[in-house]
Amino acid sequence: MIEKEKIDGFLNFIQFEKGLSDNTAEAYSSDLKIFDNFLDARSISDPAEDDLIDFIYELKSKKYAEPSIARALVTVKSYYKFLVRNRDISKSPFEDMDSFKTHKTIPEVLTEIDIKNMMACTDRSKKEGIRDAAIIELLYSAGLRVSELVNLELTDINLEDRVLRCFGKGSKERVVPIGDYAVDALSEYLDIRKEFIKGFLPNIFVTRLGKKFTRVGLWKLVKSYAKKAGITKDVYPHIFRHSFATHLLAGGADLRSVQEMLGHADISTTQIYTHVDRTRLKKIHDQFHPRG
Repeated sequence: MIEKEKIDGFLNFIQFEKGLSDNTAEAYSSDLKIFDNFLDARSISDPAEDDLIDFIYELKSKKYAEPSIARALVTVKSYYKFLVRNRDISKSPFEDMDSFKTHKTIPEVLTEIDIKNMMACTDRSKKEGIRDAAIIELLYSAGLRVSELVNLELTDINLEDRVLRCFGKGSKERVVPIGDYAVDALSEYLDIRKEFIKGFLPNIFVTRLGKKFTRVGLWKLVKSYAKKAGITKDVYPHIFRHSFATHLLAGGADLRSVQEMLGHADISTTQIYTHVDRTRLKKIHDQFHPRG
């Protein structure tokens, strides 16, 4: 939970040092309480970029108005900047996060062609390209959060059974199936992984310097491939998770199964993906029905 003393300190700061009105301070206080409840419900003590994105989509699914969501985003980012200023934390978890447009479709996803184009940009003649192909395939095949992927260890993967184990919010363990493409890409990467390693490291994905991947590093990697592929929409690691869920539901998967694979505690969080599919179905109806 967010400590009350720190919230009070933040509210005093924005009122007496920043000169914001009482009404604004009250709105910021309300936003932080909502965010705190969100973190508490998911047993999150160390929020990351993908948690803030999940928070935004949860507000959207609960029909919060766009200005309210935009303000909540500003509130959370401002609060963590305040913690850095007060030296309560060394760095805001959202410091390197690009601006997130709250007015986007809920939620924006990659098409299958987008993913194929990104994969086509990976240079499989180089070890980095082999690694990057495995990262992209796994993000899409398993719908992992950023933190889950960077923390994956060698013992978490079973290629023979085509499953992986990951630890989500609140260190809750779940087992997720992975597809043939991801299995093949991972097999190819694991064969050359030793070329990255200078000592022992349990994490599956490592940088060219032989270190564990960071969340920021993964953001940069994904964005670079999206740019190479000529994708104009905003691409970030979490969009693969949205795409994973949306494509499963569009293909006929039941909501409960998708909820389990995503590791959502509440099925209402998973239901945001049915909104996307309904939009697609409406377009098909309009296009092909005689009275559409």
